[in-house]
Amino acid sequence: MLLSVVAISDASASQLVDENAPNSTQATSPLKLNGKFTQGALLRGEVPKGSTVLLNEQPVAVNKDGKFVVGFARDAKLNHVLTVKTAKGSVITREITLEEREYDIQRIDGLEPKMVTPPASVTARINKDNRNVAKARGNSSDLDALFTRFEWPAKGPITGVYGSQRILNGVPKWPHYGVDVGAPTGTPVFAPVDGVVTLADDLYYSGNTLILDHGMQVFSTFLHLDTMTVNVGDYVKKGEQIGTIGATGRATGPHLDWRINLGKMRLDPQTVVSGNPDD
Repeated sequence: MLLSVVAISDASASQLVDENAPNSTQATSPLKLNGKFTQGALLRGEVPKGSTVLLNEQPVAVNKDGKFVVGFARDAKLNHVLTVKTAKGSVITREITLEEREYDIQRIDGLEPKMVTPPASVTARINKDNRNVAKARGNSSDLDALFTRFEWPAKGPITGVYGSQRILNGVPKWPHYGVDVGAPTGTPVFAPVDGVVTLADDLYYSGNTLILDHGMQVFSTFLHLDTMTVNVGDYVKKGEQIGTIGATGRATGPHLDWRINLGKMRLDPQTVVSGNPDD
């Protein structure tokens, strides 16, 4: 299900074409739509200036340069229709077929109740944390950094993937909405693209947590950090160190949990970055 759409700008859309994606548009088309055509993906696009864009008959924000972005949630339906109406009156229709994904589901029984449901004594803190995170993602800048190439924010093996889920004592928990990079405590963490820091706080579940606003409702979140070397309001450049890997919060060992949001929609960071973090 599509939850949010926003506009983007800067760079050449052809730089972002996924050559392995059968739905990627050709460079000669007036509609360029690039990325990994799969559930959980963030797609970046370009249309002639002055065009309007609809996804499944719902309006998509397009900036003055004709750049836009759309996202598809973890369990999005597979078939979509993108419609472009140019300023000259032409209509372009593009059918989008997403690849269906299979997610790792783990069932664990026999746990103590406190391992399944947090104690009532921390409920107020968790609710406050959730409000602070929502506020940090409530407003987005007019940056257009997300239309440049993302880089991995840390080096190390992938130890957890987007979409996986645990069922504890028969109770389904939230799916994992990030990608985990395992590395020793103190390993540097870098900004994957330019952004503005909107949250730098110690949260109950995720420990030391940073949120970067990349513009137009696209945010990166970095969980379980040992240290945070930037502050709210700081503008950070791609490749600038923002903290170090740790095991704060409810982590079982040192790792970075990197997440991507488009508004309230949780997307897979591996759809915006290529290669592996240990390359």
